[in-house]
Amino acid sequence: MSRIENLALLIDLYELTMAASYFEHQMFEPATFSLFIRNYPPSRRYFISAGLADVLSYLEDLKFTPEDLKYLEETRLFKSEFLSYLEKFSFKGDVYTIPEGRLFFVNEPLLEITGSLIEAQIVETFIINTMNLQVMIATKASRCIHAAWPRKLVDFSLRRTHGADAGLKVARASFIGGFMGTSNVLAGKIYGIPISGTMAHSFITSFENEIDAFRAFAHTFPENTVLLVDTYDTLSGTRIAAEVGKEMAREGKKLKGVRLDSGDMARLSREVKDVLRKAGLGKATIFASGGFDEYKIKRVLDQGGDIDSFGVGTKMGVSADAPYFDMAYKMVQYAGRPVLKLSPGKTTLASGKQVFRFTTSRGKLKRDVIGLRDDNLKGGEPLLEKVMSQGKITARLPSLPQIQKRFLAEFSKLDEKYKSFDEQGREYPVGLSVRLKSLQAQFVRKLKSGKSEELGES
Repeated sequence: MSRIENLALLIDLYELTMAASYFEHQMFEPATFSLFIRNYPPSRRYFISAGLADVLSYLEDLKFTPEDLKYLEETRLFKSEFLSYLEKFSFKGDVYTIPEGRLFFVNEPLLEITGSLIEAQIVETFIINTMNLQVMIATKASRCIHAAWPRKLVDFSLRRTHGADAGLKVARASFIGGFMGTSNVLAGKIYGIPISGTMAHSFITSFENEIDAFRAFAHTFPENTVLLVDTYDTLSGTRIAAEVGKEMAREGKKLKGVRLDSGDMARLSREVKDVLRKAGLGKATIFASGGFDEYKIKRVLDQGGDIDSFGVGTKMGVSADAPYFDMAYKMVQYAGRPVLKLSPGKTTLASGKQVFRFTTSRGKLKRDVIGLRDDNLKGGEPLLEKVMSQGKITARLPSLPQIQKRFLAEFSKLDEKYKSFDEQGREYPVGLSVRLKSLQAQFVRKLKSGKSEELGES
């Protein structure tokens, strides 16, 4: 199968059927759509903005190729006039967003798009697909970082992520969430993320003796010798690794560390560290892998585990305990008229918006207020920034290390009670501005009274 280079048809069909009807009825007025998350999954009380770079690249390059249009014609769903419109289609709208690496909370607009109705509608599927995954993974990764701090974590998830593209995005998003590297070599090439890896058990078993395997690896990688010690017996393997470590020391080299991948990690790590220390290799690190996520990391460390860094794989790479977020992309304004929906449990906030962040005198995050786009709340930092104008990227996008640094700085300002893994913990306070609250109440009242023809901005 050839690689898919153009993503215009990576779209739910109803986006195109709606667009075709909009076109036929000449509905080309500006529309604003807002992207947000409706509620928190269990034990989560914050999210991390991630995925924006991919969204902006998609919007800037969006077009329908002749092959795309031929396929749509073959479906016999669309009239030739609409397909002719798509032939010249490109995104010419504006984008406001909370920058990657910044924290945001339930119901806050992570991203708002304004463009012609068709432009703003047709991009929904890709935006949710892209940002839901990366926000989800960055948030999960940050929880692992919080549990392990100040120990370093490496993304080991590639082999069980949900496809090749997801594997790449997981590496990127987990780096935003604080990971130091990835085992994914292609992600290293594409994103400049440090790559990390040691050996599998098959490497050990391919040699007749464990010590021969260790010596071979040390010979090939004398500056990066981390030996997997649990293939047969962890403590016996550690003693053999220590023997190789002493041989390396006599040659002016040093054993960088050992890796544990199974067993009682808390007990074994202490015993392994004791073996290394007695062998004069106390500076060799212990790297642990094997089913880790924030819960297992915390449990092992609470039990006294003596571990220097972790490889975190499957449970982070698929966000196993919260494998999706209830992320929505809803119209909030059309043709100068604020709009909302009142579906039970899915009420939306009308009009284009801004989020204002308030901090304490010591710089700690205090509360957020969702306001109207033109609100000016004294003392509050506006979070949504304009990053695209008329379909062209206008903001200078930061590097991945800069995004990670931004996240770590802001995360350090978030109170510990909002980072807790306790399902009954407190939620970070988010309110509405006076003007947005008034507008919302007015529109809800009029919609419920059936006077939709009276709705207009006031």
